[in-house]
Amino acid sequence: MSDPCKILVFASGNGSNFQALIDAVSSGAIPNSKIVRLIVNKSKAYATTRADNAGIPWEYFNLISHGFRQKGEADPAKLQESRDKYDAALAEKVLKEDYKPDLVILAGWMYVFGKAFLDPLEAEGIKIINLHPALPGKYDGTNAIGRAFEDFRAGKLENNMTGIMVHYVIAQVDRGAPILVKEIECREGEELEQLEQRIHSHEHELIVEAAAKVAGEILDKKNQTQ
Repeated sequence: MSDPCKILVFASGNGSNFQALIDAVSSGAIPNSKIVRLIVNKSKAYATTRADNAGIPWEYFNLISHGFRQKGEADPAKLQESRDKYDAALAEKVLKEDYKPDLVILAGWMYVFGKAFLDPLEAEGIKIINLHPALPGKYDGTNAIGRAFEDFRAGKLENNMTGIMVHYVIAQVDRGAPILVKEIECREGEELEQLEQRIHSHEHELIVEAAAKVAGEILDKKNQTQ
């Protein structure tokens, strides 16, 4: 068997999507792949416990705690400078370590990467994918489900459909090429919490399917060059 597709996961919180990836790699649903490391930016992220339970090494790396930004900083230029330095340091860390991945998956990662992170990984041919709870080109950024729900209530949601997608990550937030998309219909009489639950119930399935698809393409390319 050829070398596995090495996957690095970024997470910020509970890590339920991370757990879905762990289980899918273990079961072979994501074939011939290995999660080599988890990186978190929240010190109490439960995803680290999931990593410990699965024997996956993890690291905490934070914008403020690791000295890139002073707490309470408000100057826009310094805020941007701190992000650029953090992104560059994180890219260097990812590329220099012995766990250099073939694929990076953002699984509930609550931070927007800039070009100082994205460009070095792109130069090395490393794919980065992310799950976003909206359809392509709709509701970029935060509170995507809430904004779609408000439009539905106001009669402005196209075809009463929202959804989720897994897409490649580029500098424009949530605008990278979609890999897989699932449409989800908003229902009359449904509260926001119910819509959120229905959307979240499909996330694990979609992120696993997309990871398997991209990992398979990476492995095919590896095999062709061997």
